Amino acid sequence: MNEPPWIQHAVWWQVYPLGFVGAEKNATTDPAAPHRLLDLLPWLDYAVELGASGLALGPVFASETHGYDTTDYFRIDPRLGTLEDFDTLVAEAHQRGLRILLDGVFNHTGRSFPAFQDVLLHGPASANASWFTLDWAAGAEPGTEPGYRDFEGHHHLVALNHEEPAVADLVVEVMAYWLGRGAAGWRLDAAYAVPSSFWSAVTARVRSSHPDAYFVGEYIHGDYASDVRAGGLDSATQYELWKAVWSSLNDANFFELAAALERHNALLASFAPLTFIGNHDVTRIASRLTDPELLPHAVAILLTTGGTPSIYYGDEQGYRGVKEDRAGGDDDVRPLFPRSPGDLSPVGRPVFEVHQQLIGLRRRHPWLHRATSEILHLSNEVLTYRMSAGGPESLVVALNLSQRAQPVGTGGAASVLAGRATLEGGPGRALLPARGWAVLG
Repeated sequence: MNEPPWIQHAVWWQVYPLGFVGAEKNATTDPAAPHRLLDLLPWLDYAVELGASGLALGPVFASETHGYDTTDYFRIDPRLGTLEDFDTLVAEAHQRGLRILLDGVFNHTGRSFPAFQDVLLHGPASANASWFTLDWAAGAEPGTEPGYRDFEGHHHLVALNHEEPAVADLVVEVMAYWLGRGAAGWRLDAAYAVPSSFWSAVTARVRSSHPDAYFVGEYIHGDYASDVRAGGLDSATQYELWKAVWSSLNDANFFELAAALERHNALLASFAPLTFIGNHDVTRIASRLTDPELLPHAVAILLTTGGTPSIYYGDEQGYRGVKEDRAGGDDDVRPLFPRSPGDLSPVGRPVFEVHQQLIGLRRRHPWLHRATSEILHLSNEVLTYRMSAGGPESLVVALNLSQRAQPVGTGGAASVLAGRATLEGGPGRALLPARGWAVLG
């Protein structure tokens, strides 16, 4: 395992910068506001108050539109600001004990990426032709556009050829450059579309000069443990658990969640997954849940299970937003945030306090990072499980979806650390209120 020691204590607050600051939808050299990255500064103390230990940024590099169509990996997007603005953000974050995770889009680029533009200009003779998987018409001349492999049918996203050594050299250079400027690690976008051998070679080279760097790959389906191992990565995005959380709460079917937790236990034997109940690519948890009253249940599951938890900006305020499969369908889940925390609506404060309470519990029990679950009681509407990591400490999580108070066993726990429960009904028994939850210690 390559996991850096500091990740054991990490709780990310994830921000999609282009949406957070209200940047223009398309690239421009004359943005309406030139230093928007600095708009994040008033939110650093908010992240600390929440309990986060790091800021996971979405794309910040020059791109054509949404940030995932990169044009220059060494330049901050002009819609966000300058290199100096980035340095200021990193310095201010570090002063507060916050690390910075960057979003690296290394599977594909935008069409304006200089290497691809060189291909369009010079044709098959381009020195960069081998950077892409191209299909030239017979007799193609300079100025002729080839067919090319793209990302999942999005023709404006040009897939890189990961068998080309120069592509690996570029990615190593980019990663090392921004790590040298103070970043702590990389989220690897669409890691599942890139050969594991590429990630393995690149991360090994980067770690030779930045041994404490953290690498988490975006994987949706498949054998996460094998992908992490083969790619030399530290972690992978845990979409299986994300789906089981909201689905089991909506369907009053804790058997689905119990099965997902068992699978999660198996993953924890080899790595600590990146866990979440919301991110920039999915409908917000407050909109996913049929009953918003169950939002604290989802937060409790996230922050008591093993892994490295990530909170998507706005989820901690109960923001709503639905992802749609259409042009602009991500906009609702990537919104403009207020200018400062003081501008937030008080309506979201109770949800914030639930997050704050549970993140605080998480930070006081860092062993939860690699803890596994043991089911103590399972029915459609009531679930209790014990979290432990092989040491003397353990926590018991109790969840009730029914409309009636439910008695549950405490698994030896003798106090309520979060949520609500009444320790009564005899030794080792507690009463959960209707639709209630609690963490017992």
